Amino acid sequence: MPNIKKLRKTFFKWRYKHVTTQQFIYALSILVGFLAGLGTVIIKNLTHFIQSILQDKMIVDYHHSLYFIFPLIGLFLVYLIQKYIIHKKIGHAIPSTLFALSKRKGLIERYKMYASLITAPLTVGFGGSVGLQGPAISTGAAIASNIAQFFHTSAKNRTLLIGCAAAGAIASMFKAPITAIIFAIEIFSLDLAFASMIPLLLDSVSALINSYFFLGSEVLFRFEIQDKFSINDILFYIVLGIGSAVASIYFSKMYFWITGLFDKIDSQIKKLLIGGIIIGVLLFFIPPLYGEGFDLINNLLAGNHLKAIGDIPFIEVVEENIWLVILLLFGITVFKAVAMTVTFSAGGVGGIFIPTLVMGSALGHVYAKIVNNLGWDLSISESNFTLIGMTGLMAGVLHAPLTAIFLIAEITGGYELFVPLMIVSAISFAMTRYYVSNSIYTMELAKKGELLTHDKDNNVLMMLDIDKIIETNFIVLTPEMKLGEILKNAVTKSSRNHFPVVNNEYEFIGVIRLDDIRHMMFDATLYDKVKASDLMHADAAIINIENDNAQMIMNKFKTTSAWNLPVVKKGKYYGYISKSRLLTAYRRKLIHVTNT
Repeated sequence: MPNIKKLRKTFFKWRYKHVTTQQFIYALSILVGFLAGLGTVIIKNLTHFIQSILQDKMIVDYHHSLYFIFPLIGLFLVYLIQKYIIHKKIGHAIPSTLFALSKRKGLIERYKMYASLITAPLTVGFGGSVGLQGPAISTGAAIASNIAQFFHTSAKNRTLLIGCAAAGAIASMFKAPITAIIFAIEIFSLDLAFASMIPLLLDSVSALINSYFFLGSEVLFRFEIQDKFSINDILFYIVLGIGSAVASIYFSKMYFWITGLFDKIDSQIKKLLIGGIIIGVLLFFIPPLYGEGFDLINNLLAGNHLKAIGDIPFIEVVEENIWLVILLLFGITVFKAVAMTVTFSAGGVGGIFIPTLVMGSALGHVYAKIVNNLGWDLSISESNFTLIGMTGLMAGVLHAPLTAIFLIAEITGGYELFVPLMIVSAISFAMTRYYVSNSIYTMELAKKGELLTHDKDNNVLMMLDIDKIIETNFIVLTPEMKLGEILKNAVTKSSRNHFPVVNNEYEFIGVIRLDDIRHMMFDATLYDKVKASDLMHADAAIINIENDNAQMIMNKFKTTSAWNLPVVKKGKYYGYISKSRLLTAYRRKLIHVTNT
């Protein structure tokens, strides 16, 4: 058998000789699209297989109370796989991918190529109220990253291929290639340029063909618009936009609140047990919260609200009262965010993309039903408002208004609702962003200054390796040191003109500059009288290497007009950063990014 290294070397020689880099990226984008689509198909089919066994067989044949048990079993299986098979925590799908792009130059670990393929179907199949889109994107991104590493592509092209993988997963899942491209641009901050558009197009088409090949014409949900847009409904759409914003803010705030509560629990087993019980209780009383929730969306679009609610206790009473139906659907809107977050916090693997669609569809349908049953002789399209509700939640929660607009436009097969789609998504996005500056995907990264955006200047700053800029060749003084000792052991031996002063715990307490002692250097009578504590003074600002990102460091230099600032790490003195060194590193990184 030929040596793999020799084959690889031969291939590289042939490639560099006959294929341009651009052509090679086109070919890789097709491959990535196919594999991302395949990963999406596997995740989807495994999940549906598990659900069919549990929901269609066990619950029907045995008892409804099994809803209590399933989530716990699923979470426990995921826990065992992470601990004993993968030996690593998988983490949230898209945030971890965004982190890899911003801080690891698009390098993603190999285990993530298969980790979500196993754990996401178990989480969702056993009732976890999360989506499959995030894991599908994570799987595709890991495949793209490792393919890019294997073929020695640049960091920029590696980022592009990861974006292609995300687009491929969306295209395969929803059969919506335009939406897929827009999603990659909005969420992964890809450049809207010819160099990126062609690979994204090739990738989306490849993933779409893959989906048709394995799944045929089957779609998660598709709806042909029956009721045309009416200008008379504008006011109702504006109100829905505001309501979607409120729901999006609630969704985001609830996510961060519940996540914070679970973070205080030190044991993963405790998180699993508490989370599993909470999900089980919610599923028992609100069965539509089980898994992703596409059945709910399809039933609401079809106008079958009773089937959407599911086999709940006291269904006979509900059937006779439309307001009880509205109340239950509103409960789905409220508790979907709770069930989703608890699933994540308890250790489940999934995404938030599809839960936002479910929550939005329920909200839009509830709103339309309220208007139609107030007795005001008003009638609005429940199916249209169900669709538009999905747009509002997606625009608000994900901070992706264009993705939201084009997804609904593509799944409906037309653009008849384009005006209300734009109205609702714009209102929801604008209001939500005012109160929640970043999406669930990006909040933690944004706080740490590790989020890639369309602000290229900020991106270059974020890519800087601050540790390499820090200078540590400074002679450190203590407060008790006498002037004579400072001159003998520091000034005469150092090429620097300032000296940090630290206490016994090595905490930075001040600085002495050469100018501070120049006037007394030749006065020997002061050598034993003056201490470092008498000479030192506070520096203009202090850089905390654990909390301050490159942008914050640059701002500190700007506001203080300082040329050198001390750095602390874990509360201890660590070194200094000079403005000139920081600007030089920025310039080099800018040249590198531009050229690559």
